[in-house]
Amino acid sequence: MLDHLARLDEHVSSPRNAGVLPQANAVGSFGTIRWGDAVKLMLQVDPQTDRIEQARFQAFGCSSAIAASSAVTEMITGKTLDDAAGFGAADIADYLGGLPPERMYCAVMVYEALQKAITAYRGNAELSEAGAAPSCKCLGVSQMMIERTIRFNRLTSLEQVTHYTKAAGSCSSCFKQVEGLLARVNADMVEDGLIQSGEAYQLGSAPQRAIDLKPHGAPQPAANIFAAKAAPAHLRAAPKTPPPRPAPAPVAVGVDAPSQTTLIAEALDELRPHLKRDGGDCELVSVEGNIVYVRLSGNCVGCQLSSVTLSGVQARLADKIGRPLRVVPVS
Repeated sequence: MLDHLARLDEHVSSPRNAGVLPQANAVGSFGTIRWGDAVKLMLQVDPQTDRIEQARFQAFGCSSAIAASSAVTEMITGKTLDDAAGFGAADIADYLGGLPPERMYCAVMVYEALQKAITAYRGNAELSEAGAAPSCKCLGVSQMMIERTIRFNRLTSLEQVTHYTKAAGSCSSCFKQVEGLLARVNADMVEDGLIQSGEAYQLGSAPQRAIDLKPHGAPQPAANIFAAKAAPAHLRAAPKTPPPRPAPAPVAVGVDAPSQTTLIAEALDELRPHLKRDGGDCELVSVEGNIVYVRLSGNCVGCQLSSVTLSGVQARLADKIGRPLRVVPVS
């Protein structure tokens, strides 16, 4: 058990192959702002042998998401695409010595990104999930993703589905849809001989009180975290403010600098809760022209991905202010 924890901690504290791979010819992303986590896998594949020569990742999420992303780059480097395609979410978790049940979705997320990268490289016709109504509207989790996760991992309870996909963990409406999907897929799995009839989930097995306690709420629009105009939860782009109306010269001189500093402070205040969630923080120290001085603390100090955090903060501030800024950490 200690060895397992040590391996997981090692990939969290010193993630392998983090960053951009400019020469990548196979790229796959999975995750949305609503889902709360995302990963982008970049592969350099030898076209003569279909062997993966290099693999890198960018990830947003909890420490398990970073560890799973780091692990898969080690697992697939040097392997052929066929070999890499054979790895499942359980293999990724096993490579780390196991993941907590409630973090298994991290391994599923990386698995999905890997499959998308391989599909993109091969140019295969991919079943589009973009136009299909999601089974879990709150988190934007598609029916296809939930169904294949249930099948590949032989899930037989709603708790397992939530651990692996996050689906059914939010509102009662989504819960009922996912419950029906689980019952149907499990019935098909019994016919296919994948599970025993006694293991299959039966519709209505969940206590009504568990459903009643779930909140109700309108889902928010989904977005690809790695899209050009999208960002992780703590780097989410704010709507551009309309340009201010021209003001008399004496007034404009007094308002310009404080207005920029205020916008920067507001942008950082929006980011801080999400950084604190993972044990870090980023405070504004001062602003000098186009240079913003910040102080990192907590888990952000000495983290292997601190440069990624700073780049994200820099991009977020640029969106807020409307022009490029440089973010510099100070001790």
